[in-house]
Amino acid sequence: MSGDRLGTRDARIRRLEKERPRSRFLRLSGLLALALVAFAWGTGGFDWAGMLSPRKLANLERFLAEIRPYPLRGVSWDWGVAWAWATEVYAAKGAAAVGATLALSVSAIVLAGLGGLILVLPSARYWATPEPYLPSPVRPRPARRWLWTGVVVTSRAVLILLRALPEYVWAFIFLMLIGPSSWPIVLALAIHNTGILGKLGGEVIENLPPAPAAALRGIGASRVAIAAAAIAPAVLPRFLLYFFYRWETCVRESTVLGMLGIVSLGFWIVDARARQRYDELVFLVLLGAALVLLGDLVSALVRGWVRRAS
Repeated sequence: MSGDRLGTRDARIRRLEKERPRSRFLRLSGLLALALVAFAWGTGGFDWAGMLSPRKLANLERFLAEIRPYPLRGVSWDWGVAWAWATEVYAAKGAAAVGATLALSVSAIVLAGLGGLILVLPSARYWATPEPYLPSPVRPRPARRWLWTGVVVTSRAVLILLRALPEYVWAFIFLMLIGPSSWPIVLALAIHNTGILGKLGGEVIENLPPAPAAALRGIGASRVAIAAAAIAPAVLPRFLLYFFYRWETCVRESTVLGMLGIVSLGFWIVDARARQRYDELVFLVLLGAALVLLGDLVSALVRGWVRRAS
């Protein structure tokens, strides 16, 4: 009996396998992806043999020797000496650089949040209409319909433009316009993230259940009242999640954009590279990684609290 049951089960499994849904599109897509990968590796000119050449291996060996803290080169490892060296480098460069990086990221994300809030409602089609959330008994005039269509199209076009250009491009533009200071980085990060936050916030508004807003509209609530009483409480938790997620990105990008000459972690990393002080370079890179991890931890805690509160 047990053998018959096993045979029946195996037959059923084979039958289900034969009857499983098949998508020719997915198969062709997979084959095309494999073909593109093979084409890229075959025509990309990747020199695998050169990666393991004696010269490259010698450079790697020299680099590994030079990332050892300077006071410990040629002597046995001593954690006390390593700690004293790290403390000295942190006091001389790291502390100010970390503070500057945090200040840049916080300033940028605050401006981005304000900009996103300004553009989020005009880019939401269900709100930016002649009669939001309820059909009008009288067809709106063409001029009014075109006006609100223009508001939505313009707002979305602005958001696309803001996020289409990378932060680095915006930073170079502002660096030429206002010169070397903290503002090119702050404005570059703020503009790019305004486009992202406005886009995400507009999608959240459009995906809200329309019943609460429609009920307010049905009793004569104005457009502003609908935004304050129905949209804002529902959208705010999700907007804060996006806000803190983008702040993580600002922390990371502030480090990178510091390479443009602003005194942050990126500036001192480039300085250490120019002076061939690879021990300091690695220490500052690890300090930047720790800063990003700290930002990620704070963001995760806040986003978890917001998620539970909502």
